[in-house]
Amino acid sequence: MTLRLPTLFVSHGAPTLILEPDNPAHRLLTTLADAVPARPKAIVVATAHWTTQAPRVGAAEKPSVIHDFYGFPEELFQLDYPAPGDARLAVRVKTLLDAAGLAADLDLGQGLDHGVWVPLRLGWPAADIPVVPLAVQPALGAAHHIALGRALAPLADEGVLILGSGGAVHNLRAWRPGRTEPEVWAKRFDDMLTAAVESGDEATLSALAQTAEGRQSHPTDEHYLPLLVAFGAAGRGATGQTLLRGLIDGSLGLGCYRFVQR
Repeated sequence: MTLRLPTLFVSHGAPTLILEPDNPAHRLLTTLADAVPARPKAIVVATAHWTTQAPRVGAAEKPSVIHDFYGFPEELFQLDYPAPGDARLAVRVKTLLDAAGLAADLDLGQGLDHGVWVPLRLGWPAADIPVVPLAVQPALGAAHHIALGRALAPLADEGVLILGSGGAVHNLRAWRPGRTEPEVWAKRFDDMLTAAVESGDEATLSALAQTAEGRQSHPTDEHYLPLLVAFGAAGRGATGQTLLRGLIDGSLGLGCYRFVQR
């Protein structure tokens, strides 16, 4: 019998996170394997850095690493994560989404952006677990992404880990490197988010990004939506457990959560 896996949401930070062993998010991500009770057969990652108009699933057999950034240390551009893809699982994901009325397409060429390979390289450095990336659709809103996750909930019973990768708070306009005190609105949003996650409050999670604090914490939604996918994929009645909290540089959240059935 396959053990049902929880779902996870991680704040993946800047690409340089992978070079910062003293960063609490870096340390947490190195323990991701301990956050699930069994080795995943595969990992489906809903990533903030792949946005589409309609659901789209990566189906490459050997997905390439995408260095989707510029102006960072050359060392980052040399990093690889040669995990295999899983075309059969990608078709299974598409089938589940189609059945839920969320018509999805397969993308045979999609690689692994830094929202995928940064946390996975820290959590499962051997790169020997198949990875399937999943796009988010910012134009379709919160309820769509909870439904998208919920459609994938059966995978948790099949040994597949659903991972959302984004940012608990993500406002680069207000980013002030080295600032130790967070913006007031960022702290309020982080508090509300954690309370809603830990109580499994679907209504609040659905509406949170549209509050005044939410619009400041997420001027655009793509870093919040992967959390909703992970929440939905845990199944109805799921609640969250906080793995890490914190705010850095004024406006970036480190929040990481594990979602489980009550």
